[in-house]
Amino acid sequence: MDVSKTKIVFDPLYGFIHLTSLEWEIIHTPFYQRLRWIKQLGFTFYTFPGAEHSRFGHSIGVMFNAHKILQRLGKAVPEVDLFNDEVASAEKSFHQSIRLAALLHDLGTFMFSHTTEMAYIRYGETTNDKNGKRHPDDHEHLGSYIIKNTDYPRGITYVLKKYKIDPQKISNLVKGIDPSILANQILHSEVDCDRMDYLLRDAHYSGIKYGTYDRDYLLHHFRVASVNGHDILAIGHNALHAVEDFLMARFAWYSQVIRSARGARFDAIAEELCFYMLEKGQIYTYSKLMEMIESEPDNFYTFNDQYFMQQVHRCYTDGSFDRNPRMKDLAHCLLFEKAPRTVKCEEFKQRILNQDEDHVLEKIMKRAEEKIREIKELLKKKGTAMDWIVEDLPTKHIVFVKSRRKLVKGKTNENLLLERDPAKIMLEDGDVKLLGDVENSIISDLQQKFNFVPNVYCSDSAYELLKAEGIIE
Repeated sequence: MDVSKTKIVFDPLYGFIHLTSLEWEIIHTPFYQRLRWIKQLGFTFYTFPGAEHSRFGHSIGVMFNAHKILQRLGKAVPEVDLFNDEVASAEKSFHQSIRLAALLHDLGTFMFSHTTEMAYIRYGETTNDKNGKRHPDDHEHLGSYIIKNTDYPRGITYVLKKYKIDPQKISNLVKGIDPSILANQILHSEVDCDRMDYLLRDAHYSGIKYGTYDRDYLLHHFRVASVNGHDILAIGHNALHAVEDFLMARFAWYSQVIRSARGARFDAIAEELCFYMLEKGQIYTYSKLMEMIESEPDNFYTFNDQYFMQQVHRCYTDGSFDRNPRMKDLAHCLLFEKAPRTVKCEEFKQRILNQDEDHVLEKIMKRAEEKIREIKELLKKKGTAMDWIVEDLPTKHIVFVKSRRKLVKGKTNENLLLERDPAKIMLEDGDVKLLGDVENSIISDLQQKFNFVPNVYCSDSAYELLKAEGIIE
């Protein structure tokens, strides 16, 4: 079979990417095409205008990185077999399943990616699947629902079954709960195919170089190690500093771009608007999304960035927000890129903290929450309806790696080397260690650290009142 005659797309990072017939068919379903209309970085493009790229291209890039990792590990079948629908083997099934899971990992992404997802999780409609299991209303479970509940023409389940691929297998891989530790690590770990793509892609499109690292050098040093009869993913010791560079790039990217006061402000406003519209029944609920997945693929296709902006604009112009001046003003800020003010004071400062000192974090969070209550009480007492704040205290923290203590606390295996997430290093003698345990790694000193980045925003009038009252700097 001539691989050069297979279906291809051209990627700005990797060049030509070849697709199997199955992947090509998946990409042309309404569920996958929807990803074209969801921005990878939410409202970051308001700050960095080039960041207009979508989950569509990112997901194809993740699949390509998964493919390259498999090739490097010796777990890939020859491309002449991979792209030939007549060839069937256990090895090909493993290879194709990893590619599919990488391709479909963001299938359930919300409007403007993670920007509105937290609103759905906070709202907590908490629907049940057909087996009575309770799941958080997040993108991972929505994507899994699509993979397993669209057994009709143009549905993901239908296409997978057509090519004799088990949808449950792909769902388990997407969730990172496959029996193969190696497969889960390729897709979900501190150095995985997802992070390998989005760091480079986000840096490329935003123009900010924080996320860059040496991908080729890192790929060259991927290894398969055997621990207690299990294949696991490790990285050769010669690439130790490349791994550190990768993790530091991610730390800097989230600290200086994603969670920075400038980068996060419009996302925080969008989340607040989305939560309010969920409460008022002005936007699709999670249960409605599940209904559309089962029988209305063309309608589910519209659950994208354009839908969210249309709903915000409709509520802004038809009077739906008029009874809530705060929401009306927030919508004005989001629609017309009117940046809110950042509330700066001691309680809202960015800090480097220790993952293992929970009591310190609890104290800092308590002080921040008390300050927010103080501000709200002042605005209620002396302000007007136009004097508002939006709080954006972090629910997840920016880490280099998870600390050993956190790993031990949450372990599911007796041997930490069998845990999915932590990066492992293969020493020259073949011994394997957690990255944080390698003596000559700077990460061994940084593994406990995380960046706590709280943000609180307010209207111009609220800012002037808070400043006049001496509440903020």
